Amino acid sequence: MKPNDDSATAESHPSAGRDPDGDRSPHCSANCGCCGHDDEAHDHGDREHGSSRAESISLIVSGILVGAALALHWSRLPAAIVGGISAAAMAAGGWFLVPKAGRAIRRLRPDINLLVVVAAVGASAIGEWVEAATVVFLFGVAEWLEGWADRRARRAVEALLEIAPKHATVRRDDQFVEVPVEEVQVGDVFAVKSGMSIPLDGEVVAGASAVNQAPITGESVPVDKRQGDTVFAGAVNGEGSLEVRVTKTAGDTTLAKIIRLVKEAQEQKAPTQRFVDVFARYYTPIVTGIALLIFLVPPLLFGGDWSDWLYRACVLLIIACPCALVISTPVSIVAGLTALARRGVLVKGGAHLEAIARLDALALDKTGTITEGRPTVQGVEIVGPISEADILRLAAAIDAHSSHPLARAVVEHAHRRGVAFPRALDYQNRSGRGAQGFIDGHAYFVGNHRFTHELGVCSEDIERRLAAIETRGQSVIVVGHRPHDDCAGGVLGIIAVGDTVRENAVQAIRALHAAGVRKVAMLSGDNQRTAAFIAQQVGIDEVRGDLLPEEKVAAVKSLRAQHAVVGMVGDGVNDAPAMATATVGIAMGVAGTDAAIETADIALMKDDLDKIAETVRLGRRTLAIIRFNITFSLGLKLLFLALTLVGFASLWLAILADTGATLLVVANALRLLRPGTTCVPRT
Repeated sequence: MKPNDDSATAESHPSAGRDPDGDRSPHCSANCGCCGHDDEAHDHGDREHGSSRAESISLIVSGILVGAALALHWSRLPAAIVGGISAAAMAAGGWFLVPKAGRAIRRLRPDINLLVVVAAVGASAIGEWVEAATVVFLFGVAEWLEGWADRRARRAVEALLEIAPKHATVRRDDQFVEVPVEEVQVGDVFAVKSGMSIPLDGEVVAGASAVNQAPITGESVPVDKRQGDTVFAGAVNGEGSLEVRVTKTAGDTTLAKIIRLVKEAQEQKAPTQRFVDVFARYYTPIVTGIALLIFLVPPLLFGGDWSDWLYRACVLLIIACPCALVISTPVSIVAGLTALARRGVLVKGGAHLEAIARLDALALDKTGTITEGRPTVQGVEIVGPISEADILRLAAAIDAHSSHPLARAVVEHAHRRGVAFPRALDYQNRSGRGAQGFIDGHAYFVGNHRFTHELGVCSEDIERRLAAIETRGQSVIVVGHRPHDDCAGGVLGIIAVGDTVRENAVQAIRALHAAGVRKVAMLSGDNQRTAAFIAQQVGIDEVRGDLLPEEKVAAVKSLRAQHAVVGMVGDGVNDAPAMATATVGIAMGVAGTDAAIETADIALMKDDLDKIAETVRLGRRTLAIIRFNITFSLGLKLLFLALTLVGFASLWLAILADTGATLLVVANALRLLRPGTTCVPRT
């Protein structure tokens, strides 16, 4: 469908959110103006999360020395002693800042490291040693907090890796032996005892049990598994015992794919994040220039006190540090993506998460989305001089070539009725219409209402029969002779096929409206009467039937002309063109289906309509948190800028406000990782 943004997989580096050159916070992006890294460092260095032992010890030592300096300062001890301890505190807590500040000067790109160094040097120059040491220490704490927040959000997904066992009990020469999962091959059979986690994807060949597959699909209720059913790595077996044939190796399991995709998604930038990066890139040097003017202009032009205005300039430099602003978006995006992954929803990046949060209209396919997707034959009407068994024989002979749900229903019904049938020759699929082929040397067709008109075999009698079936909400499969050579063609029979509306469909559509989706439309290849009957049952706003694949694309374009953000829900394969046309394409029930997972912008692992509304709600909640964090960060900066200009702000307040803002936006973003936090008021 849509090409994914370029991304790089992040790994860990022992430096509290800095790159191998020591320049980069894990949440920061190239040229953001926050941490001062260059594109070359971004390209060649993989990022790592975690604090190096040396830097952690440095912060602890710096904190102890700052506390001692404060105590001595309040005890009115000589300034030389206080200054010496403060200088030691700055050296312990900021030894990594000076090289970075030097690089920022060489690049002519002021960054947060340079701002802190200049502020600390300026405060020391006017004798405010304790404040200078406090600035350096609290900046180190803020950096550690940012790195911790990023690690916390990312490890929530990486923890999924730990739920799949590292060994499997595999059958070898009629005996079961334990081997590493990496050595297990496709086709091997492994055993799963009760209460154990399933090590690899596979198909049950013996046994029966209820399996908890919440890590994969987000389902809270265990699912019964028996012979022929699919199980996933990471799912937990219940009371029964299973034997499973491996269908995917360790690196290709659905769980491994989920983790890979979520990691890639975390590296992609959302529109809001790109805006913040650009803003910070220009914001920091502008405020640095303002600080220089504040230091120089009042003393030079108005006779102001140099020490007083240097102090105010230092305060302004600390205020300019955009830590909270820059971290506000990426940590929220990572937390939102992780929270959805835990619920069995894969979102391919922050851009798609923001899109689903702004969703105005949603188009749904009918079969398999609104309905169960398991239609059954409800009846057979004879039109020509032929028996019901013969109609089933002809239809099944052609439909045996197709995987369409309606075709499968006909074939299964023929089997249940004991009707033997050959496979039609020269089979041809007519997309969105039906199919045709040769049986016993004669040309036959099976198809929908539209196909009968195109073939010229729909009479008034056939029209009445079809209308009566369609009014009942059933689909029609017309069986007949195809016009061919000297044969005029004609209808031999009509098969009525009915699909069951999902139990939660009505509730799911209501939930979508409650989540703020203004219009829910159903796009179906089925006839208009059947589609309208189903839509009326579940409360859908708009229904369009008789649509070919290209007409579904046109319908989505029409919705996009009316609404800013449009989603399309389908199976990820047949509806791919319409899903690609939508702002965001959503595939349902794709657990274990590699093609659908790769195709969609958002993939719902479980075939559950409720997950769509849940995704919209959590997306809106994520966007609301991002907006609050940005507004709060900017508002706090503006407040302290004003206080600095009138002389009411100090270095103490500036650094405490900056660190406090960072801590608040981090805590606010990480609320998304709490279970059950998806509700957000409709706006």
